[in-house]
Amino acid sequence: MSRLYVRVYLALVAVVIAFFASASLLFFWHRGGTREEATLAAAAKIAALVLPAPEAPAEEQAERLTEISGALGVGAALFDAGGRRIAEAGRFAPLPDLDQGASHLAGGPRHDSLSLKLADGRWLSLRLPPAPHEHGGFFLGLVALAVLLGLVAYPLARWLARRIEALTARVDAFGRGDLSARADVAGQDEVARLAASFNQAAARIEALVATQRTLLASASHALRSPLARLRVAAELLADERARTPERVRELREQLAGEVASLDAAVEELLAVSRLELGAAEHAPVDLLALAAEEGARVGAEVEGAPAPLLGDARSLRHLLRNLLENARRHAPGALELSVTPHEGGARIVVADRGPGIPAAERERIFEPFAKGAASGDGGLGLGLAIVRQIARHHGGEAQASSREGGGSVFEVTLGYDGCRRSQ
Repeated sequence: MSRLYVRVYLALVAVVIAFFASASLLFFWHRGGTREEATLAAAAKIAALVLPAPEAPAEEQAERLTEISGALGVGAALFDAGGRRIAEAGRFAPLPDLDQGASHLAGGPRHDSLSLKLADGRWLSLRLPPAPHEHGGFFLGLVALAVLLGLVAYPLARWLARRIEALTARVDAFGRGDLSARADVAGQDEVARLAASFNQAAARIEALVATQRTLLASASHALRSPLARLRVAAELLADERARTPERVRELREQLAGEVASLDAAVEELLAVSRLELGAAEHAPVDLLALAAEEGARVGAEVEGAPAPLLGDARSLRHLLRNLLENARRHAPGALELSVTPHEGGARIVVADRGPGIPAAERERIFEPFAKGAASGDGGLGLGLAIVRQIARHHGGEAQASSREGGGSVFEVTLGYDGCRRSQ
């Protein structure tokens, strides 16, 4: 009995059975005392009117008792106040329970005898005919209703369990490596919410795995060249025949450059990993101050207004640095950086007077490992991809456009509560 739908079904059936068992007990054992007493008292008054007076001859009382027994088809007996049998007719009628002192029914749940106490103290006892099937219709109705409810409960329990079984199958498929497995979301109950939560978690894990695979493949390819150059430079530096002062200085500069290139590449990879894994720390950030610091580092003109933002200062600094480095790499002239409030958040604009970006490449340059016109020759091609990723992490977006008069414009919008929405 490990199947969920079987347990749900049996639980429903048990509830039905318990309900009707309790109802039956209440029906048969909990009599309406006031109504029953009133009925018995009325019957006793009628019997007193039908029977002769106590002082009537015994023959007259016996004759009238015989008439009552024949008319009702029951056994009848008449007793005095002390319980002595005065007369009887028909089937044997038992002695009343004198201790009760009032009219009553006797004989168990089916009450096969009726004892009526007359006003003059006498007792009229009636032996009721057997009625073995008195409540057969009621029992049959209960059984039919229980069966009907059981039949209705089974498909309901099966339907509930089938949805969980379908969700379990999707989870099993996901666990076996099918990262595209998703559960069907139907309704708004707990099962539907569980399926929706699984889909969100699965999509997140699939994206993380895809990112890690792409990072591993592309990084291994992109890092191979600088590592090879480092090895060659190290071998040349170890060759005593080529170790002239000028050559040594040249090789050391080459080594330093390659190490800096590797360090920048690793920093880009770490930035992607931090965002993908949700390791960013959110706190109030003075975006204009960050822009001023990064702008001063590359000699960019910075202007704007304070734009308080709730976000990750380290990631936002990385965003500004990547935008400025990308612009400086392709536009050696003056750079303009502005920060302004925007719809409860902030807008960052970096403008240059470089060669511009063809319309066909304005979206592609934001893809990971893209090395187009705006990506330059160095790095892994992750700079602008990280910019867009950080912007979306903060509830915004990054896009590129052409600048009037020549050049490019990179615009980033950030939302005030974007980091909370991204959780």
